[in-house]
Amino acid sequence: MDVIFLMTLESLKKDMYNSGYDQNKAVSAMNAIATAAVLSLPFSFSRSSKLDANKGFKGRFRVFAVYGEEVDDKKNSWSALFDVEDPRSKVPQYKGKFLDVHQALEVARYDIQYCDWRARQDLLTIMLLHEKVVEVLNPLARDYKSIGTMKKELAELQEELAQAHRQVHISEARVSTALDKLAYMEELVNDKLLQERSTTEVSQISSSPSTSFKSVDIEKRRPPRRSLDVSGPVQSYHPHLKNFWYPVAFSTDLKDDTMIPIECFEEPLVIFRGKDGKPGCVQNTCAHRACPLHLGSVNDGRIQCPYHGWEYTTDGKCEKMPSTRLLNVKIKSLQCFEKEGMIWIWPGNDPPTATLPSLLPPSGFEVHAEIVMELPIEHGLLLDNLLDLAHAPFTHTSTFAKGWSVPSLVKFLTPASGLQGYWDPYPIDMEFRPPCMVLSTIGISKPGKLEGQSTSQCATHLHQLHVCLPSSKHKTRLLYRMSLDFAPVLKHIPFMQHLWRHFAEQVLNEDLRLVLGQQERMNKGANVWNFPVSYDKLGVRYRLWRDALERGAKQLP
Repeated sequence: MDVIFLMTLESLKKDMYNSGYDQNKAVSAMNAIATAAVLSLPFSFSRSSKLDANKGFKGRFRVFAVYGEEVDDKKNSWSALFDVEDPRSKVPQYKGKFLDVHQALEVARYDIQYCDWRARQDLLTIMLLHEKVVEVLNPLARDYKSIGTMKKELAELQEELAQAHRQVHISEARVSTALDKLAYMEELVNDKLLQERSTTEVSQISSSPSTSFKSVDIEKRRPPRRSLDVSGPVQSYHPHLKNFWYPVAFSTDLKDDTMIPIECFEEPLVIFRGKDGKPGCVQNTCAHRACPLHLGSVNDGRIQCPYHGWEYTTDGKCEKMPSTRLLNVKIKSLQCFEKEGMIWIWPGNDPPTATLPSLLPPSGFEVHAEIVMELPIEHGLLLDNLLDLAHAPFTHTSTFAKGWSVPSLVKFLTPASGLQGYWDPYPIDMEFRPPCMVLSTIGISKPGKLEGQSTSQCATHLHQLHVCLPSSKHKTRLLYRMSLDFAPVLKHIPFMQHLWRHFAEQVLNEDLRLVLGQQERMNKGANVWNFPVSYDKLGVRYRLWRDALERGAKQLP
């Protein structure tokens, strides 16, 4: 409600007293005005235009406390801008249905209508809040409210305004994204129309025997639908896939007197630290009687076989053979280095590259959890799953995606040939980094809600690293590192690592039951990449990269 002054209070006092108006009546009028102000009621003053020197004002002062909305020229001008019907009741109900391009275009248009309506409501909120600020600061209110009360009201309004401005920026981003979606859908519709027109022309041409050769020519020019063939039993890993540096363990898990047994490309290995504290990696099989070395112990920088006590250094040389003459025996060892909190090995036959990649989180993040899991699925299927976010509102309904709505369109936007990009409409950046790493940065908001349309618009973030080490045909060693750019105090809470692990296992278990089903059907001949769609872009590019690598292509996509 608006407070309208046709005459200011000070000038009203002056007129009344100078004209000899009854002081008691003047005080009564002042009290009425003050009461209306305290109750935040709209009011107005009126008086006659003629003045009698003896009787004072001709007529009387009247104070009206008006309930309800006050008619105002400014508000009349606003009404056309903000009086827009909420379009949500008119949105077509396609939930759970497959949409053709025309239906998807219709949904995209309704998205824009809703974003426009939402933006108008956000702007109206700001304007109404500014009115409240003016009301708090008006001179009449100052006479009847304490400074403390006014400060409190202004602080509350300032916070509401800040929140409203943030919401306006989010609405602007959503409108921009919705327009991009509409343009994308219109492009699809146009392509569909062109395709249907071409099909019609082909059928008309082919109906004429004399021009049938043109039909064949048009059919040849039409680009085939891209598909991938990932089917049948899992084959042995190609040697080209081994010629990379692979992270296999976190440094914090490898103490001076401990060892970590792993499997990499179906080869049993064991990692331990030598006398100099540097890590080494050797085959997990004793040269004497093929006993697993990890069942033994680490003594003075050498790993000791539990069967007959033979001891090996980090380069695989046997330096101790109790109860017999020392022979020149050496087991296989791999190049092994430590960098940025991770242990790396080179399992390939080609000479290793001179530098190790960096997997540190971005600046401003602190590592909160490092978790290792052994999963009973082939590493390529796990990578396919991690590079796909469109499944989240259907699969992860009990964990991180609980409450997520199902968007009308999900896209992964990338450079023309890149292995990284960002998800729309989710505020998540993602990258596949060869040979087996997935890095992602997620904008954090309230549970079940999305904050902004990109990670840059979010106040807080979670950074994830997934390393999918190919252990065997049906097993993957997963290294997971989680970092946050907020809440550093969480690192100092006891047992927090166990809580993070529990949550990670919950999320993975939601995926595993599905991916295990895929693996079972794939081994029986089903193609797990039979019909890729637009949001499969990053997974498809990973598969194209891997196919090119195994073919020995000189230029990898």
